[in-house]
Amino acid sequence: MTFQALPGFRDFAPEDLAFRNHILAAWRRVARRYGFEEYDGPPLEPLELYTAKSGEEIVGQLFDFTDKGGRHVTLRPEMTPTFARMVSARANGLRKPIRWFSVPQLFRYEKQQRGRLREHFQLNCDLVGEAGPLADAEVIALAIDVCRELGLTAADFRVRLSDRRVIQALLVGAGLDPAHHPAALGVVDKLERLDPEARDRAFAGAGLMDYIDAVVDMAVVRSWDQLEDLAERYRVDVSATELRQVHDALGEMGLYEFVEVDLSIVRGLAYYTGTVFELFDRQGKMRAICGGGRYDTLLQSLGGVDLPSVGFGMGDVVLGELLKDRGLRPAAAAGTEVMVAAVTAEDLPATLGLAHELRDAGLAAEYAMNGVALGKQLRQADARGARLAVVIGPDDRATGMVQVKDLHEKTQVAVARDAVVAHCTATLGTS
Repeated sequence: MTFQALPGFRDFAPEDLAFRNHILAAWRRVARRYGFEEYDGPPLEPLELYTAKSGEEIVGQLFDFTDKGGRHVTLRPEMTPTFARMVSARANGLRKPIRWFSVPQLFRYEKQQRGRLREHFQLNCDLVGEAGPLADAEVIALAIDVCRELGLTAADFRVRLSDRRVIQALLVGAGLDPAHHPAALGVVDKLERLDPEARDRAFAGAGLMDYIDAVVDMAVVRSWDQLEDLAERYRVDVSATELRQVHDALGEMGLYEFVEVDLSIVRGLAYYTGTVFELFDRQGKMRAICGGGRYDTLLQSLGGVDLPSVGFGMGDVVLGELLKDRGLRPAAAAGTEVMVAAVTAEDLPATLGLAHELRDAGLAAEYAMNGVALGKQLRQADARGARLAVVIGPDDRATGMVQVKDLHEKTQVAVARDAVVAHCTATLGTS
């Protein structure tokens, strides 16, 4: 029999794992620079934790089952409910604002496509206990700086910034009853992916055909002037104070070039209460890199703690695709730094001893275990990407010396046996 990974799941060979770790390391570096602390939770949670937040319809997207204790459980599809549960249980003892981040592996039973698999790793950053727009700007800046840390620039991606409060005020001004807002927002969330016929079917299915022009007019707002014109047309006083403050705060941070006002961004999840945003590649070829916003009532509904919150999630799949498209996937690091090579079988004990000393010094050292000729050992060093080869032969042992070959510079020097570890460490420290 032959086996392969399940559909939508990934194998990570060493070079692929190195790329994944490159992304995850950047996530952690930037989050910590912003004062965020890392947490984690169980990969298996009660199903009710997710149905309480998203409704029973989410079950079709989950890897859920009944465990041996008769509990209906699921692999976690997202981190926010776990975060809400953990913060709610500790809220009184935590300093505010709470700055937590996590890097979980998440699972959803979805149709796989480019940028979407059935498992992925995700950076989750949440700031709790601060209701002002500076908190919103803080997490957006963090998301931008993660992308910058990985080599992306304003030519590669943009933040599309919106506010659910502004959107709802405009919908009311257009005459749409608040009871129909969730359906309207659901259509807007998919609008860019729909052709005109599919768009009309979506509006008809939501019972919103009478409001199609008003909703579309709102969704195409891309500037403050357009927003003011639409508010004047509907004769409503749309306060976009918080949205402007978020935008201006990002500008003060020097990040204006990354940010665009875009009222087509609504975020499909109903728990968002204010600022919402998504990051997209500039060419518009991919799904969202990142998405998030303010959710001031979710902790109350899931954990009984009334604390304002803002956060985002950024997956590794779309981000990885974008980095590869932009030529920003780093070259795989060499698995071996130093190859210790024996000229004869009698040199093997000295080879073993030196290899272990190099490893104790923190260097990645390897040696041939099958007694092959020196030339083959050196070719193996090249194949493994080693920078140095330390050759030990009978004459070297007799004089207390070894030969150190720099395989990159094509040089060779004789080094005293008791100085070889320091020599290799110094050489590799400058590579």
